[in-house]
Amino acid sequence: MTTGTGDSGAAAQADSFASDWQALRGDQQIQFGPVELPKPQPAPPGWLEDVFDFLGWLLSPFVDVFAAIGRVLGVSGQLVMWLLIAGAAALVAILLARYLRPILARRAVANETTPEWAPETGEALALLDDADRLAAEGRYGEATHLLLRRSVGQIAAARPGLLEPSSTAREIAALPALPEAARGAFAVIAERVERSLFALRSLSAEDWRAARAAYAEFALAAPRLA
Repeated sequence: MTTGTGDSGAAAQADSFASDWQALRGDQQIQFGPVELPKPQPAPPGWLEDVFDFLGWLLSPFVDVFAAIGRVLGVSGQLVMWLLIAGAAALVAILLARYLRPILARRAVANETTPEWAPETGEALALLDDADRLAAEGRYGEATHLLLRRSVGQIAAARPGLLEPSSTAREIAALPALPEAARGAFAVIAERVERSLFALRSLSAEDWRAARAAYAEFALAAPRLA
């Protein structure tokens, strides 16, 4: 048999529970809604896993070394290994950039539309006068060398960045970034200079006349930029 007092106690307990429940639900620090689980990350591509496997195999003999370094630094040996790999990769990238930059620059210049170009008339006449004085003394080799040296200087001034300090005369004569007339004249001069250097043979008057005619035809007859 239920008494009034018992019913009142039960009601009071129910009210207290409801009140506590509402207070709990109102607490913003407690999460009651469904938790959204993070989406699984896609697996790395197979080639990347192969690279990691290869690096692991390549560096496996040094695991103990990495672990020893890690103990000294207070980090894991695996972290030391990946830091060294990252440093090596950065060094390789820097070296490749330094090696490829001049190659790409020359290729970009070569792909440009090649304008017709010739030295200034005054420069060309001054060069021929100086070379003619040497040739008049029978110094045909020196006269031809002078044409070559000054021609290289004129090309370097006209097309900055085109020539490298290590460029040979044969390489310069084949540069596609030079106008065809300039390549032809330079090839004639360079061929005779190389012959005198490597064949250890003095240049003749005929060699000098051929080199001079090639330079004069190009430098004095080619059209000039406005």
